[in-house]
Amino acid sequence: MNKKNILITGANGQLGREMRKVLEGDIFVNAIYTDVDELDITDAAAIEACVVSNRVDYIVNCAAFTAVDAAESSVELCTKLNVEAPTLLAQAAHKHGARLIHISTDYVFDGTNCRPYREDDPVCPTSVYGSTKAAGERHVMDVAPESIIIRTAWLYSPHGKNFVKTMLELGSSRDTLRVVSDQVGTPTHALDLASVIMSLISCEQWHPGIYHFSNEGAISWYDFTMAILRIAGITTCHVLPCMSKDYPTAATRPHYSVLDKSKIKNTLGIEIPYWEESLEQCISTLINNK
Repeated sequence: MNKKNILITGANGQLGREMRKVLEGDIFVNAIYTDVDELDITDAAAIEACVVSNRVDYIVNCAAFTAVDAAESSVELCTKLNVEAPTLLAQAAHKHGARLIHISTDYVFDGTNCRPYREDDPVCPTSVYGSTKAAGERHVMDVAPESIIIRTAWLYSPHGKNFVKTMLELGSSRDTLRVVSDQVGTPTHALDLASVIMSLISCEQWHPGIYHFSNEGAISWYDFTMAILRIAGITTCHVLPCMSKDYPTAATRPHYSVLDKSKIKNTLGIEIPYWEESLEQCISTLINNK
């Protein structure tokens, strides 16, 4: 039995941690988990050595600079991690016959659509983060057109820093919260994304190209917050809606970034969980692990 050797970068992040959970006990996979301490993904020689020595069949790039506001003043580092690193991973994958799955974002769009964004819609980022992720996509597909890129949105999990955990903390410690209600998108439970990544790897046929994935549905950050506190049973915090102009941030966010997921659903023949169902699962995990 030949095991699939899968290199996971960013393995200590939200998605990387959920990849560990999905791969746990899989006897058909040999997972190589790396983060910054194990592999410098901005070092071409280090990447090549890792790919060759581990006879890597698949690379799942979960690493990125994702601090959207901090990116506005950290352009060089953001570019290294979101453009240069995926390019180097793509080069190594292409050279040695490995298949790359690279994770991107809804922030490659400007948010002016009035319908869910499709994979072939033109990108038009409005932030440094979005611009570097869009550039990373282009470079990956130029270097290794046999790659898969998955754009996702509003990622959360029981691990690390994310909107769900922040709202749970603030909702438990404050009497009042103001949350923007004019930015609409769809949350993504990192566990659901990790499961889809493995479905793409396990598929009998490899399907290169760009895909969109998030949970189903569309909500504002305000709606999301209300659901988070309700599911967690937090009743002591009053949540007030506000407009983006009343809550200025360093980076401009898309006002509408719902993703059309028809392509990945048709390719894999899957149903995607509704956002509230997955949120309940994540919050239950957080509460049970306290």
